[in-house]
Amino acid sequence: MTRDEFNAYCGAKVATSHVVQWGNADVWKVGGKVFAICGWADGRDAFTFKVTPLAFEVLQEQPGVRPAPYLASRGMKWLQHYDKPGLSDTELKTHIDVSYDLVSSGLSKKKRSELGIPEPQSN
Repeated sequence: MTRDEFNAYCGAKVATSHVVQWGNADVWKVGGKVFAICGWADGRDAFTFKVTPLAFEVLQEQPGVRPAPYLASRGMKWLQHYDKPGLSDTELKTHIDVSYDLVSSGLSKKKRSELGIPEPQSN
């Protein structure tokens, strides 16, 4: 996935906002809360996203994926796809979707309603 594809994908989600910060990183937010970041890792784009505790344990062992610098060291469950083989574009999109859902489900019901975000699906 390229940075432009990442930005287009994140920008197509409901009620998102985009800022450039932290050393020219593209930071995507929903309801003012970060759900995805594209920054640099050794001169290459690196994609950072929030995950479930299980995904954090499993995926960090995959070559090209690591606990997200700064975020994971503070106890947060965030991973970074930074090198090959890493994740396929389809897998990366799935993890961005999950990150968006995790972050938006943490917003109040009122805030989600104001932003037009559907209620989280119960399983």
